[in-house]
Amino acid sequence: MMDLKLWLSFLMVCGKLSLKMTIHGISSFYHCLLATNVFLLLCFIAAMAESHILHKDWLIDVPSRIPVLQSSCVVIPCVYLYPKSRKILNRWRGFWKRGDTIVASNFLNLRLGNEFHHRSRITGTLQSGNCTWQLYGVRETDTGPFYFRIEIPQHKSFTFSKNKVTLDVFRVPKPPTMSVAVQDQVTATCKVTHVCPSSPPKFSWSHSGIRKTRSKKENKWLWSTTSTLTFTPQEADFNMPLNCTVTFPGKKTTVGSVLLIKKSTK
Repeated sequence: MMDLKLWLSFLMVCGKLSLKMTIHGISSFYHCLLATNVFLLLCFIAAMAESHILHKDWLIDVPSRIPVLQSSCVVIPCVYLYPKSRKILNRWRGFWKRGDTIVASNFLNLRLGNEFHHRSRITGTLQSGNCTWQLYGVRETDTGPFYFRIEIPQHKSFTFSKNKVTLDVFRVPKPPTMSVAVQDQVTATCKVTHVCPSSPPKFSWSHSGIRKTRSKKENKWLWSTTSTLTFTPQEADFNMPLNCTVTFPGKKTTVGSVLLIKKSTK
């Protein structure tokens, strides 16, 4: 950052020039101010570059709230920045906490309490700034709020206690969004949203056919998965419901249905 004393010295020189009150003095004063402004701009650019290359703040990006289905799983995306050091760093210890309770860590020698043992883990690579956390078998009590703490033994430690994540746990999954197009073939889609891309929901249909499934990231924490079914309809298929059953991790299911209407041939 720019030295304040150096800036003031520039202004003092400009002030002395202004006392001459001559055309030449006014011109010199103007040019001095111009040079000072250029100097300030260069200092600002240098400061921004330094902040980008060697930032001095602790920063984190996490969602404040995530709705999640009970007994399913959730991935809490997390990215953080730490003040850079010229030292060689080779150890990072990360902890997700609820109050004083540690609910996840990358520290292998740490045993979590029974409440979170075997169902919680940090999946991100801490040295690259990824503090993503995954929780399985979500319970009604897993609401939080949760926050992240990073420890770099050869450098510094920091607790992001002001950046908490709350899980809004709900019991019943929403029905899928369905669509159907009837031509020579039937093309039906069945779509749900979820927060666990590593374990997407599974789909089953009440009719045989060619099935394709794709997932899409909707935002930082929300994903959608769509199943598409294609088949050649028979006369008996019309005016009958076509059902799609979605099974989430934890075995909770939801069902959607559409009616096959024969296209009019006028």
